[in-house]
Amino acid sequence: MTFSLFKRTVAITPPPRTKPGQRIYAIGDIHGRDDLLTVLMEKIVADSAACAGGSPVLVYLGDYIDRGTASDRIIETLTAPPPAGFLAHYLMGNHEEMMLQFIDGDNNNTVWLRNGGIQTLEAYGCRNLDDNETLRKDLLAGLPSHHLEFLRSLKSKHQEGDYLFVHAGLKPGVAIADQSDTDMKWIRTAFLESKEDFGKIVVHGHSISPEPQVRANRIGIDTGAYRTGVLTCLVLEGAEKKFLST
Repeated sequence: MTFSLFKRTVAITPPPRTKPGQRIYAIGDIHGRDDLLTVLMEKIVADSAACAGGSPVLVYLGDYIDRGTASDRIIETLTAPPPAGFLAHYLMGNHEEMMLQFIDGDNNNTVWLRNGGIQTLEAYGCRNLDDNETLRKDLLAGLPSHHLEFLRSLKSKHQEGDYLFVHAGLKPGVAIADQSDTDMKWIRTAFLESKEDFGKIVVHGHSISPEPQVRANRIGIDTGAYRTGVLTCLVLEGAEKKFLST
């Protein structure tokens, strides 16, 4: 009697990884809480002392301004060089986009003010919130030129290893190269509910959750710092991940 033995081959998907020896620190939505950013950066710098590879990488996911009271100080901090030995990348959030649109005359301030823009305007010395043209002039008068240059320099996405960093997310069914800047800064439900493999693990902020959300296709790290006091950082190295928070 003869027997045939068939082996069943099961494809094993390797876990996402950073580049060899690379450690990445991705920071969620800050929203004017310079006090929390100061504490978190102290933890990041201390944690990086154990990094044996090359320069650690900082990725800021956007929404630096609005809601908190110190948007001006946050931007001043981000325009300074990163801590010694770090490389830094800065993404644009939908709140930075709203501010720039107002500066450029592409919208009135109604939506921006309803979403925390009033705190940013006050931080830059603006008090008359009733007249758009006066307000725009006052904002430009109080906004240092290097702050405006920084805001205009922000990008929509950054890629490192098997990870793609964006502010809000990606539109399902669209290749990464074809994603719109608007979706990467504003999308919410369609992305959050999607189980699609986007080709990279998407690291994002924008949508608040009580704690980081780790899914098969995404990692969300907006923990609502402006109202919870919890600013979250995702740390990636090789196939490992962990979180630092205030």
